[in-house]
Amino acid sequence: MSNLPAWQFDEMKQVGKDYAEASEVEAFDAFHGKLRDVEKENEAIIKTLSIQKHHSVIDFGAGTGAFAIQSAACSRKVYAVDVSRAMLNFARNKSKTKGISNIVFCHGGFLTYSHTDDPVDFIVTSLALHHLPDFWKGVALRRLNSMLKPEGRLFLYDVVYSEENYEANITAWISSMESIGGRELVEDVEMHIREEYSTFTWIMESLLEKAGFRIDTVNYDKGVLAQYVCIKKGGEA
Repeated sequence: MSNLPAWQFDEMKQVGKDYAEASEVEAFDAFHGKLRDVEKENEAIIKTLSIQKHHSVIDFGAGTGAFAIQSAACSRKVYAVDVSRAMLNFARNKSKTKGISNIVFCHGGFLTYSHTDDPVDFIVTSLALHHLPDFWKGVALRRLNSMLKPEGRLFLYDVVYSEENYEANITAWISSMESIGGRELVEDVEMHIREEYSTFTWIMESLLEKAGFRIDTVNYDKGVLAQYVCIKKGGEA
């Protein structure tokens, strides 16, 4: 990655919490396992995209490997991409204990991962694109588009703000977090809003369209979360 131009955004420099140590990654995995039904969430993504045994998938921001491992069981090949080596090591070890062998673990991110294999059927990214400012989101989405087959689909889930009543929506979101995960989760959300790069819905929609995607379905939740399923333009039936 040393041949990148000096003006390129450094996605290896963690925005928000920096999970660089194995103990931090293990704690992250355990914490989110208690907060969410991760397996159910991943199953919903697999069902939404209709991932099958002949399909290939790239998971950007793979983290501790939950989606990569679960989707590997029902697909041909998964590429798990993350900027954190500690996260990748944790995910790799977890996959070994489960006997999963069709995952390729790749150190990189939206701006630096180079996909040299055939284009894939699906790209999935959850709660990761917000690490990039809007200009670099646009660059990243164009790169993702180029990695997909003509009929390929992008699943994007992230913090995306509705412009209307954004202050009230954010305040309500923060208030709801304490009952779910205590003060630690509240502080994580506050830091996300303060330091990370989540954007407005109309900006995200425009970035996706300009990057060569057609938004097939979208679900906005409480004015702070969004789920998009997008089709690579030119690949629709």
